Amino acid sequence: MNLKEFIFSKIFLKHLGLAIALFTGLILLTLLSLNIYTRHGQSRPVPDFFGLTLEQTDSLAQKHKMRYHIIDSVFTSLVPRGCIAEQNPKPGFRVKKWRNISLTINAFRPEMVAMPDLVDLPLNQAMAMIHNSGLQMGELSYKPDISVNMVLNQRLNGKDIAAGDSIHKESVIDLVLGKGLSNQRTLVPDLVGMNLESARNNILSSSLNLGTYIFDNTIITAEDSTDAFVYRQNPEYNEENTLQLGSSIYLWLTVDSLKLPVDSTLLMLSDSIPVPVPDGSVTDN
Repeated sequence: MNLKEFIFSKIFLKHLGLAIALFTGLILLTLLSLNIYTRHGQSRPVPDFFGLTLEQTDSLAQKHKMRYHIIDSVFTSLVPRGCIAEQNPKPGFRVKKWRNISLTINAFRPEMVAMPDLVDLPLNQAMAMIHNSGLQMGELSYKPDISVNMVLNQRLNGKDIAAGDSIHKESVIDLVLGKGLSNQRTLVPDLVGMNLESARNNILSSSLNLGTYIFDNTIITAEDSTDAFVYRQNPEYNEENTLQLGSSIYLWLTVDSLKLPVDSTLLMLSDSIPVPVPDGSVTDN
């Protein structure tokens, strides 16, 4: 039997057909197995673990059919010790079932830092040193002194603290400053449209204190509180409004831009409007 007769013989064609069927079946079986293994098209949103204890984290992960592992620890005052401070992926990100979520926990033992020497420094320089040392700014109080806005005392929990003392990182440091020998006043800053951190820094830089701040009902998650901005302040800003040094300003925050005054809304929008340039292209503000 020559080659041509063999190729067209029933035995060869039968075995060729079986081989093709077997190969096709193997491909279909492989694709089906991969589809099952990778759970193609099946995803679910990542829950928010921020601020949860390890016990709560374990329960929530099981409920949403996900796994987690602790990859690091940090020192922060945003959540209690031993609670989740960061996660990756972020809440709401869609992942497959039993995906591993990487978590960072707030350390059980706070980090220690040395108290800087702030006495006789101007307020702005003292604020910068507090920030660079991993501490937090607390309340400002004033008393009559020949100096104005110079640090007279540095305090922790209502007691004077000496430079070089070892204290917990993120401790809140209060400052006593001189207000001069006259009843000096300072202008009320315009805080509408700022986030909480920027507003607080502006208040302190103006020799004032941040009083109570209130989030409206649009603030639901921790991310919302970070994105929130001031839509109302008391006392209100105007070019002639002043307060005594050390007075408090109260804030209301939201993520709803419709609550902003019209001029503040237009100002925020203008930051993202492309500006035409002479060659016909556009550039961002």
